[in-house]
Amino acid sequence: MTCAIYGKENNLLEQDGWKCFARLARRQKKLLRLAHQAKLQSFRCRPTFKFGIQLPRSHAHAMELDKDNGNNLWRDAEEKELNQIDEYEAFVDVGIGLSKVPTGYKKIRVHMVYDMKVTLQRKARLVADGQLTDTPVDSVYSSVVSLRGLKTTLFIAELNQLEVWCTDVGNAYLEAYTDEKVYIVAGNEFGIREGRTLIILKALYGLRSSGVRWWERFSAILADLGFVRSKAEDDIWMRDKGDHYEYIARYVDDLTIASRDPQPIIDALMTVYKLKLKGTGPIAYHLGCNFTRDTDGVLCMSPTKYIERMIDTYHRLFGVKPKTIYTSPLEKGDHPELDTSDELDMDGTKQYQTLIGALQWVITLGRFDVATAVMTLSSFRVSPRVGHLERAKRIYGYLSKMKHGALRFRVGEPDYSGIHIQEYDWEKTVYGEVEEIIPYDCPTPKGLPVVLTTYVDANLCHDMLTGRAVTGVLHLANQTILDYYTKKQSTVESATYGTEFMAGRTATEQIMDVRTTMRYLGVEIKGATYMFGDNQTVVNSCSMPHARLHKRHVIISFHRIREAVAAKILHFIHMPGANNPADVLSKLWGYGSVRTCLKAMLFWQGDTGAIE
Repeated sequence: MTCAIYGKENNLLEQDGWKCFARLARRQKKLLRLAHQAKLQSFRCRPTFKFGIQLPRSHAHAMELDKDNGNNLWRDAEEKELNQIDEYEAFVDVGIGLSKVPTGYKKIRVHMVYDMKVTLQRKARLVADGQLTDTPVDSVYSSVVSLRGLKTTLFIAELNQLEVWCTDVGNAYLEAYTDEKVYIVAGNEFGIREGRTLIILKALYGLRSSGVRWWERFSAILADLGFVRSKAEDDIWMRDKGDHYEYIARYVDDLTIASRDPQPIIDALMTVYKLKLKGTGPIAYHLGCNFTRDTDGVLCMSPTKYIERMIDTYHRLFGVKPKTIYTSPLEKGDHPELDTSDELDMDGTKQYQTLIGALQWVITLGRFDVATAVMTLSSFRVSPRVGHLERAKRIYGYLSKMKHGALRFRVGEPDYSGIHIQEYDWEKTVYGEVEEIIPYDCPTPKGLPVVLTTYVDANLCHDMLTGRAVTGVLHLANQTILDYYTKKQSTVESATYGTEFMAGRTATEQIMDVRTTMRYLGVEIKGATYMFGDNQTVVNSCSMPHARLHKRHVIISFHRIREAVAAKILHFIHMPGANNPADVLSKLWGYGSVRTCLKAMLFWQGDTGAIE
């Protein structure tokens, strides 16, 4: 087959000595398809292990493993799951046969999904084959709190000295009723009930609408407790407590509670609404992040355990741990788009996609120092090369070496008393007496006010093939990093002036979003947002009424930023490029050039003013 492919690609099949391969070449597509099917079959049937113990593929396989191991551990896990489902009265047993099934109900299947906990306890979950049902006419979308929303909630809690607790609702979906008309015929995993017809009453895991049914159920509980959904995010709920607000942020069944006294909320959820809560207590681990307090009592958010799991995955993929010799994600000035190494095969591509997927989530959890490198490499997920895989491995090596970076919720206000803001009269400009529009339905501000800061930067011709620049934006509330952004610009600019204007407009629109979000969460904002950029010409063009537009293709960005400055939504201030923290989000940097900024943002405990 190798000779047939080579002969076809080089037009050799009509020459003597090569004709014998012509028939194979014609069958190439068929053979490749059969080989692919065989590989998929092998993947589906190959043994799966976790913590050294084989996981079952089905109920029959689970019983076979129990027999081979001389125990009933998997059977016990199944019985525990079925007993819990019975406690929730998830099924209505109508007996044997279909005569008592109401009209309009559809038959589906269920199956067991198996897992292993760190304690080696076997876990079984009964899941419905929801793909067998018709797609609902109504939306079944169920939202979750964003990571920015979670960080904002934690910041407000620290600002106003609220306690932060976490808890997890056990078997959350089974707390809600389903409106899907479906039934099953019990299989042999149901024991003595095998063959009986069971109508599904509760929102069983796997049904199309189960997520939104639980979302509606818990929303009703929160409303009954006096909480009101924030217009900033659907999954942040607030309750007025006089001089402050309490908050509950939910991520499916994981709850983050910010309150002066969280215990009464927990008690109400358990006693009044009979929810089964577990893992309740001060926040320590949530959504893949560790939460600790340093010696100064500052709350720290770090994905250390998640990075350790990433390293374990790396070891399983490549048989070795990543090299811990790197002090930056990629080399300064690297251009992966110019890589000409060989393309990866199917297995290599899957390895690359696995690495990149985990890296994207670790950025969301707070490690924005690798954001530009991962954003650059994500462009090659479909068809990566050997060089791209080596670069992804380098990022893992960097994270392995620098895994203790953390976002710190420092709530002290920054001191901008030394910054002179030149006041101008914008009344006679095209903007007139413009002012910021405050939403009329914002809750009354309570608690301490905040000062908002944004750093913005752009990197001209980051991508040598397309000529596109990269925008990097960093948002802070007081001294806490709330959000960050790195992305290739959608247009190609011929000079730094244009790229910086595009980045400034992006930052301005995000500033408006942050200010609106804070107001809808009941936070008072002190004055305008301080936006720092390192291009003096762009800063002057945006800040002075008499400045003129010289590049008409940036007209939208020009007016967007200037109107925000005129309305005192933001102050645009110049700062030296060497001190701009947004460099971390716009360039492939070397450690020496960003060391001070990076240390202050992720690695320094205590007063950042003490950093040399």
